[in-house]
Amino acid sequence: MSLNGKVILVTGAAQGIGRGIALRLAKDGADIALVDLKTDKLHSVKSEIEALGRKASVFAADVSDRDAVYGAIDHAEAELGGFDVMINNAGIAQVNPIADVMPEEVERILRINIQGVLWGIQAAAAKFKARNQKGKIINASSIAGHDGFAMLGVYSATKFAVRALTQSAAREYASAGITVNAYCPGIVGTDMWVEIDERFAEMTGSEKGETYKKFVEGIALGRAQTPDDVAALVAFLSGPDSDYITGQAILTDGGIVYR
Repeated sequence: MSLNGKVILVTGAAQGIGRGIALRLAKDGADIALVDLKTDKLHSVKSEIEALGRKASVFAADVSDRDAVYGAIDHAEAELGGFDVMINNAGIAQVNPIADVMPEEVERILRINIQGVLWGIQAAAAKFKARNQKGKIINASSIAGHDGFAMLGVYSATKFAVRALTQSAAREYASAGITVNAYCPGIVGTDMWVEIDERFAEMTGSEKGETYKKFVEGIALGRAQTPDDVAALVAFLSGPDSDYITGQAILTDGGIVYR
């Protein structure tokens, strides 16, 4: 699939799924605007993209800051000469029994996982309209946006919310030629899942690695997911073959949750 000439912004692009998405889209011919707070790692990803013969820009931003998200898109347009696709990938996990969740924890995860996506949708749609063009907005949900998981109650709630924002925005922006979809990964072997596993070990007394192993054993296709698996779906949603798809939150989990 060709994304030649497209400018795509990826939040949370410094590592893990975000890095995998950025590299896949660059391989498919896009120029990539990289957004994260971890600027050292961002510059490393930028070098990887440039080695593929594509252009990349780096912008440090906290996605919970609305002005910063608008600024990131302006920067992408100025540096790369356009703006075609917004990937709202940035997010954090949180492992805690519902009974133990504290206000500051709720506030932080809502700001990043929900408000960060909301500001990304707003800013991208505004830019597409200002440029008088169609566009694509793609949001990170999760299997936890389809099923609520024990010890991941607030995280699950944020990912359900991303699905709601995706559906609402798809309806609101369809007349402007803007599609809005979400991708829903499962158990991906990244630093986020290392943190989730370690937190489960603390809370349950299990050995480190045991929770991750248990979840992976429940995958129908028999292996953990990779960032490349997720990136393949995002590449499809970024390209022309998905032009007639909007408002969907597509599972890419190897067979854990079935809808």
